[in-house]
Amino acid sequence: MTRANRHEVLENLIKAAKSAGADAADALVVESISSSVSYRLGKLEDVERAESYDLGLRVFVGQKVAFVSSTDFARDALSQLPGRAVAMARLAPEDKYAGLAPRDRLATSFPSLDLEDALEPSADALVELARSVEGAAMAVKGVTNSEGGGASFGRSSIALATSEGFFGSYSGTSHGIGVAVLAGAGTGMERDYDQASARHRADLLSPESVGMSAGERAVGRLNPRKAKSQAVTIVYDPRVSGGLVGHLAGAISGTSIARGVSFLKDMLDKEVFSRSINIVDDPHRIRGLRSKPFDGEGVANQKRGLIENGVLRTWLLDCASAKQLGLATTGHAARGTGGPPAPSPTNLYMEAGSATPDALMSDIKQGFYVTELIGMGVNGVTGDYSRGAAGFWIENGKLAYPVSEVTIAGNLKDMFRNATAASDLVFRYGTNAPTVRVEGMTVAGA
Repeated sequence: MTRANRHEVLENLIKAAKSAGADAADALVVESISSSVSYRLGKLEDVERAESYDLGLRVFVGQKVAFVSSTDFARDALSQLPGRAVAMARLAPEDKYAGLAPRDRLATSFPSLDLEDALEPSADALVELARSVEGAAMAVKGVTNSEGGGASFGRSSIALATSEGFFGSYSGTSHGIGVAVLAGAGTGMERDYDQASARHRADLLSPESVGMSAGERAVGRLNPRKAKSQAVTIVYDPRVSGGLVGHLAGAISGTSIARGVSFLKDMLDKEVFSRSINIVDDPHRIRGLRSKPFDGEGVANQKRGLIENGVLRTWLLDCASAKQLGLATTGHAARGTGGPPAPSPTNLYMEAGSATPDALMSDIKQGFYVTELIGMGVNGVTGDYSRGAAGFWIENGKLAYPVSEVTIAGNLKDMFRNATAASDLVFRYGTNAPTVRVEGMTVAGA
């Protein structure tokens, strides 16, 4: 469907909804295609391709709201949606916070973010990527088995129109590779993985580097020891340190703040991290994995400092949560075709610090370097944190031996205040952080 066709479909739905009795409406179209292959032990296992077309219509009758969605774009099917939506809205309870984004908040210009790669790889090209990433992992000495390598490609297009006169659309692509392998034998086997993704094929890490990394990580975990329960310094590898930033995002979501169910609900404009920490959300990062030129309500978005010199500067707000808090939306609405918008970050990251990872660990006599986290033992109301972990024990500033089957615990309020960032920030995921050191946590082991 072309941009003009999307615009026509959405405008017609909104006009029909208003004719049926809606006071306001917005509509969203999401189109996507995806291809993937999997390759295991030198043999092709699967080749898949999927295409989807989804449409959602939201209508308002006074302060009542209803949603309808469809995957059928036939004229007859679409013509029935507005009337059904309005009938549903009239039966719905009133929501005093429901409504479209104010006209003065809507985006009027759209930055070019270079999110779409003109290249669409063939199935043969994806097979070669999957074969190469697994082959590189299996070539690492000590690797004995494979869970498989994979490669994928996706392209999506999003278009949004509102009865306030907004129309915007954008498209993006994604290329991905990954592999998981095992090292050792019998009950002494250990597993690890690596993966990479990028908007453009030219930015994707080579399958050889990703495969070698996965193999070396698996071999490095052989013959793990158990750690004794104790209070130590924890160091988070960049593969898992972004989780700390993700916990912050959940705690400052406008939905949680409006409901009073966040451990940071009273901390706006107060020091949450040490003064060395800055955390940023940037929807306009060029080729960013979560970049977008406007938010899910058509609101103009922008780069924002969430944590500035340790101080919490803003909540993440969509229009509804902003109304509940008596504030203005921050342009963080995200949505699908079948439900209301909700606040969500985009390209979220902790800025790099000044010390190298080696320097950050150099004075640690006994500590734990975490490379994998297991489970979701985080309480967003209290900040209590408890997760299974694996990694390497630190002795005298160096990684000494692998450790598995332990639990690390603390409270996010204390963890944030005692966090220090290293200098090795690399943008590989939607949420990124460098190596992060956290003082005063507990390891529960043998």
